[in-house]
Amino acid sequence: MSSSGSGVVNGGVSFWYADDGLPAVREPLTGDASADVVIVGGGYTGLWTAYYLKKAAPFLRVTVLEQKFCGYGASGRNGGWLYNGIAGRDRYARLHGHEAAVRLQKAMNDTVDEVIAVAAAEGIDADVHRGGVLEVATTPAQLARLKAFHEHELSYGEKDRELYGARETAARIRIADAVGSTWTPHGARLHPVKLVKGLAAAVEALGVTIHESTPVTEIRPKHAVTPYGTVRAPYILRCTEGFTAALKGQKRTWLPMNSSMIVTEPLTGEQWAAIGWDGRENLGDLAHAYMYAQRTADGRIALGGRGVPYRFGSRTDNDGRTQQATVEALREILTRLFPSLAGVRTGHAWSGVLGVPRDWCATVTLDRSTGLGWAGGYVGSGVATANLAARTLRDLVQRDSGQGGRTELTDLPWVDHRVRKWEPEPLRWLGVQGMYATYRAADRRERLRPATESSRLAKVADRVAGRH
Repeated sequence: MSSSGSGVVNGGVSFWYADDGLPAVREPLTGDASADVVIVGGGYTGLWTAYYLKKAAPFLRVTVLEQKFCGYGASGRNGGWLYNGIAGRDRYARLHGHEAAVRLQKAMNDTVDEVIAVAAAEGIDADVHRGGVLEVATTPAQLARLKAFHEHELSYGEKDRELYGARETAARIRIADAVGSTWTPHGARLHPVKLVKGLAAAVEALGVTIHESTPVTEIRPKHAVTPYGTVRAPYILRCTEGFTAALKGQKRTWLPMNSSMIVTEPLTGEQWAAIGWDGRENLGDLAHAYMYAQRTADGRIALGGRGVPYRFGSRTDNDGRTQQATVEALREILTRLFPSLAGVRTGHAWSGVLGVPRDWCATVTLDRSTGLGWAGGYVGSGVATANLAARTLRDLVQRDSGQGGRTELTDLPWVDHRVRKWEPEPLRWLGVQGMYATYRAADRRERLRPATESSRLAKVADRVAGRH
C-alpha cells in the first residue's frame, strides 16, 4: 500500500478494508486432513457454498482452503453491486431456448432478495440499501443502446423495469449530458467487506473449518494439494474465480480481467444536493468500456472501470495496487459525469481481478465421475451470481451423494456448460489489450461525433471478444 503525491492511497487490497479493517488471519492447514467436501477459495462463492451445504446437511465435514484471507480477492474489492445481471444469458437462450434463459433470469432476480434476507437473518450489517440499478446514457448512440437494452430486459420477464427520459433521469441523479436511463428494482448497494466478513463468521459458527494462508497448488479428484499437506474428500469444489489461472493445469481456463476503482472523500451536504442521487441506486452507463458506481453509506462515491484490463501471462496484482494512469482515467470519468466535483479529492484507488471464460458465460458444474466441481466466470457480476452458484453447487452435491434429487436450480441452463480455453500467450494479451483499446476508441468517437448508431469499432471488438 502506498500514497501518491496527491495523497491517494493506492492498494492495501481495497478501500473497503481501509474502512472496515483487515481481518485477523485464521490458522493455516497443519498437515494432511480429510473432509466430506473441500472448498478451494474463501470468497463469496466458497463461503456461500459452505453456508448452504452446512444448513442443508449439518453432519457434513466441510473445509474451506483460502490462499490469503477470506475476501482477499474480488469479494473484498468489488463495487458493492448486488444486482440481477448474469454473464452469458443470451448465449444460454440460443443454446437452450428463450424460456430456459427466462428461468435463469428469474433465479437471479430472486437471488437479490435471498442475499438481503440471509444477511438480515444472520445479523450481517453490510450497509445494504435497496435502491435498484440505474443505467444512464450520455450520448445519442448510448441512448439507442439503452432503449434496445431496456426492451431486451423486458423480453426476459423483467416487467417492473422503467425507462426514463432526460428530465426523469435528472430527478433521480444529475449527470452531465444524461439523455435517458433505465432502472430496475432488482439491485442493492452494499459494503463488500462487511458482507464477506459476516459470511465467514456465520460459516464458522455453523461448524465449517476455514484454513487461511493456505494456497492450493493443485486440484485433482478427491485431493486438494497445499504446501502444508493434502486434504482428501469425495468432493473438491473450485471457487477461485479470477485466481483460477494459478492452479496447476488451469492457466487458460478463465482469464483474470482487471477492474479498478477509486473512491472520493465524503461529499458535503451541498455537494450531494447538487447531484441528487437520493435513491442511492447502483449507477452504471451504456459506454462500451462501461463504468459502475455507488453512493457509499458514509457519503462517498465509489466508481470503477476496466483500467489496464489484463496482465501478461494471467498474472494478478500485488495487494490491489493499480496504475496511476488508471486512477487518472477513472477520475476523468467521475468529473465528466459530475463536473461540480472537480475539486473533490480522491481518497483511495485499488484493483482486483474477475474471471472471464472464453465465451463470457458464467457456469456452475459438478463432474459426477470425479467429484470435482466449480463455479465462476462471472465477468464482473459476481456479488449476486456467487450466491446462486453456491445454492446450485449444494443441490448438485446433494443429488450426487443421494441426499437429494433434481431441483429447479440444477435444471438451469448454465449448469454443466463447457467452454474452450483461452488462446496461449502472446495471443491472449494482444487480443484483450486490443479489444479494450478499441472499446475506448469507440466511446471517444461516439462522444465527439454524436450519432444514434453505435461505432463500428465496438462491433469489431465484440467479434474479437467472442461475445457474439
